[in-house]
Amino acid sequence: MAKDKYRKLLRLGIIEENPVIVQIIGICSALAVTNLMGNSLIMGLGLTFVTAISSLTISLIRNYIPKHIRMMVQVLIIAAYVIIVDIFLKAYMPEMSKALGPYVGLIITNCIIMGRAEAYAQINPPIPSLVDGIAAGLGYTLVLLAIAFVRELMGFGTILGFRVLGDWWTPWTIMVMPPSAFFLLAILIWIFNNKRNGEVSK
Repeated sequence: MAKDKYRKLLRLGIIEENPVIVQIIGICSALAVTNLMGNSLIMGLGLTFVTAISSLTISLIRNYIPKHIRMMVQVLIIAAYVIIVDIFLKAYMPEMSKALGPYVGLIITNCIIMGRAEAYAQINPPIPSLVDGIAAGLGYTLVLLAIAFVRELMGFGTILGFRVLGDWWTPWTIMVMPPSAFFLLAILIWIFNNKRNGEVSK
């Protein structure tokens, strides 16, 4: 039964209630860092770590947090884990830290993390909250990677920094620019919701 429950949580977070393409939250960073797959992967893993561990922590202490200050406590916990991610990147991946710039710090304000803390971790046991956080983070990461795949391939002719398209390919400058992320995300949302609505109608 527990396995089925965790499997359902993963399916909900990654597909059925994907935070970006279903709930339409956390899209600022999704649009900002998706010009390269490497950036998107690190950003996604960072957010997954923060979402999962902060949800676990909040669930563990949920019965001891006064309700009138719970939001402040949640933000404090999230900020602590974001600082850990930021320090790790600066220490071990300085180039990636520079490339992501302020967006790592802005994980603190990401609606996905606060949403999972309030909607799930605050009222559920620790392990399910951890799995829920992982699922939401992975759902976010997969959307980022899907957008970054198209942008990097068409904008640079590379995938994860490795050249895939030869000299014959003329890079699409628009794909390197932020507006392309809006169009790609909109197309992805349209495709996903069309498919989902079609399955529901059947």
